[in-house]
Amino acid sequence: MKQDSTRNTSYTVDCEDYVHVVKFNPFDSGDSCSLIAYGGNNYVVVGTCRFQEEDAEVEGMQYKTLRTFHHGIRVDAIAWSPETRLDTIPPQIRFCTAASDRKLRLFTSDLQDKNEFKTFHGHSDYVNDLVFAPNEGQEIASVSDDHTCRVWDLEGNEKAHFVLRSPGMSVCWHPEEAFKLMVAEKNGTIRFYDLITQQAILSLECEQTPLMSADWCLKNTLKIGAVAGSDWLIWDITRSSYPQDKRPVHVDRARLFRWSRVNENLFATTGYPGKTTTQLLVHHLGHPQPILTGTAAVGSGLTWHRTLPLCAVGGDHKIFFWITEM
Repeated sequence: MKQDSTRNTSYTVDCEDYVHVVKFNPFDSGDSCSLIAYGGNNYVVVGTCRFQEEDAEVEGMQYKTLRTFHHGIRVDAIAWSPETRLDTIPPQIRFCTAASDRKLRLFTSDLQDKNEFKTFHGHSDYVNDLVFAPNEGQEIASVSDDHTCRVWDLEGNEKAHFVLRSPGMSVCWHPEEAFKLMVAEKNGTIRFYDLITQQAILSLECEQTPLMSADWCLKNTLKIGAVAGSDWLIWDITRSSYPQDKRPVHVDRARLFRWSRVNENLFATTGYPGKTTTQLLVHHLGHPQPILTGTAAVGSGLTWHRTLPLCAVGGDHKIFFWITEM
């Protein structure tokens, strides 16, 4: 793997196809390497990464493909299951995808002979985001342009169904708040649902649209972040239903918001793919300006490493990685 200075990326991995979505496994899989999955036009690739920032014996970055899963259609979103383990015999890989045909596909593999997938039907429009229950991994939540959030079991049965007022853009499940689901809608509303009573219990307002992406901070359950219009917005949910902090960042429109998994003040946003490049910005709440600016040729997807201040974006036959300061 080479250091790539032309686009100021820290590392790149070459891929066989356009990368529509990329996702580090956010859960501990029992291995010193990090699992990463990326989706192309008709397949999902699962691989492992190891970086010199975590292992002095690695020069730069080591990447290895574990398996390529045939998908048959463009991959729009990927979620990892906490049941994925590399330290068991045999290992277990489990993830779920959303595709352009509005279906979810649950993949389970032992990286040898067992490769199963199940298809979940129910959404009537594009699925924008999905997530596994973070502790046991026995349920999956998804949000769609069909104005619904649905919760499924691993057999594809619908366990809960929330009617939204606009397209659902992001859904988050926090390991410390396992009975709550956060759903962000395109109309600028973020709601929290109690999964026991299946009622909305709290809502936040952007006061601007379109909200394209929102995230629940892993390191601080009271912090929510989002991008709407060309701004990023941050809430402390104990203080107000309106953002405490917001800033215009992307000239045309912002596309994705993701909190770092290691620092509650660190987050990244991406802009819409422009004529040539997508802008990635890494922000720290203690700094008035972005602490890192990156560009990727027509980038898509945004994901943070589980234990390093390192994020990745997909692009044209490449994945780009940026390491930042804490």
